[in-house]
Amino acid sequence: MIEIAGVALATFFATVGPIDASAIFAALTAAATPEERRSIAIRGTVTATVILMAFALLGKYILEGLGISLAALRTAGGVLLLLISIEMVFARSSGATSTTDEETREARERRDIAVFPLATPLIAGPGTIGAVILLMANAEGHPVQQLVVIGSLLAIMLVTCVSLLTAGQIHRFLGVTGKHVISRIFGILLAALAVQFMFDGIAQSGLLYR
Repeated sequence: MIEIAGVALATFFATVGPIDASAIFAALTAAATPEERRSIAIRGTVTATVILMAFALLGKYILEGLGISLAALRTAGGVLLLLISIEMVFARSSGATSTTDEETREARERRDIAVFPLATPLIAGPGTIGAVILLMANAEGHPVQQLVVIGSLLAIMLVTCVSLLTAGQIHRFLGVTGKHVISRIFGILLAALAVQFMFDGIAQSGLLYR
């Protein structure tokens, strides 16, 4: 269980990116009052949690409805997470775990960013959605393991909410260099997990034995 929790926590921390999310949140709410920032942070985190929990609980049925096998999900999810990890290691962003330039410009024109772009795609982005479906699918048939995955997700959501509420203090303490160091460390861990997911998916597909 400890191993499952560790994998889930590392994966969700890497794909959600609480530190990066807080940096973007601070920039988008620079003109807001402390009360408005607090309200937006809480509502955005709660909305993202609801979205991710929906995919965690219904992801299996979505896959079955689309005719997607677990082997295909593991392989595709591994590729997606590998791309995200490469971005993290090289401190780049393409929108998989953050907003694109176009989304950021649109968000600056909005008075309330709780749902867009904070909840999605900033917190509950494609990488996180794919990760939660993949981890829940890997634990299929083991309710306790699935509860561990959900508990890990909720823990990272709590960390994310705290990061948003204390965004200014965090970035004054870490600075750009500190943020990139954390990102690169979790990027390396995520890359290893992504490759393992790909190996598992290819092995389960039976392609190597035909």
